[in-house]
Amino acid sequence: MSQTSTIEWTDATWNPVRGCTKISPGCKNCYAERFAERFRGVPGHPFEFGFDLRLVPDKLQAPLRWKSSKRIFVNSMSDLFHEQVPDEYVSQVVDVMLEAEWHVFQVLTKRATRMTSLLSQQLSEGARAKHIWWGVSVEDRKYGLPRLKELQASDASVRFLSIEPLLEDLGDLDLTGIGWVIVGGESGPRSRVMEERWVDKIFAQCAEQDVPFFFKQWGGTRKKRTGRLLHGKTHDAMPRFVETDIAHASAHFA
Repeated sequence: MSQTSTIEWTDATWNPVRGCTKISPGCKNCYAERFAERFRGVPGHPFEFGFDLRLVPDKLQAPLRWKSSKRIFVNSMSDLFHEQVPDEYVSQVVDVMLEAEWHVFQVLTKRATRMTSLLSQQLSEGARAKHIWWGVSVEDRKYGLPRLKELQASDASVRFLSIEPLLEDLGDLDLTGIGWVIVGGESGPRSRVMEERWVDKIFAQCAEQDVPFFFKQWGGTRKKRTGRLLHGKTHDAMPRFVETDIAHASAHFA
């Protein structure tokens, strides 16, 4: 958990769950696992147990103590909809997000089926909340595109895609109901190459379908060197209502 973040599309991270397990090719070189396992066995460290999945209830209330408005990436080091996270605990996390309405929460999952199911049931209030954004990871056609369809079928008011790491040409995309698209290449050791033509195709389809596009990075073993320019420009578009939402949230404490 951090009140600041180096992730380009968020301001802070909040991890009421730590650890995860791999379920698709996008997980192969997981940055969170690589980071967490460095500290396995270090007594008292947040990742003393490496990347084993653990609930962290003492972190549940953290966003309520952050008085300035932030965009908060929920569970950057886990997946809220992991099958080992009880429904009741997921509900507790969402209850905090509903209470902390001066923030914008960005929830990202590879377990879209469970998220869609819960959003239509006990998380229905969270699904309707405009300050909670619900997203899925889309790395390829086989695993990623079905998540896109699941998200489109959900009751979420605000839906987004994290197409990172982009591992292949995704083909023609129907972005109906999607409010934001993030694209990025894999970084770190053994990172897989992202081709420019794959990015261009998504960028063009976002433009055609009027969906805000955010280009995060080219990635590679030295991501600072490859940077995040696409055709000489940065692309940092956010969902169009974000400025209004954040202004409203800031007024909460004015």
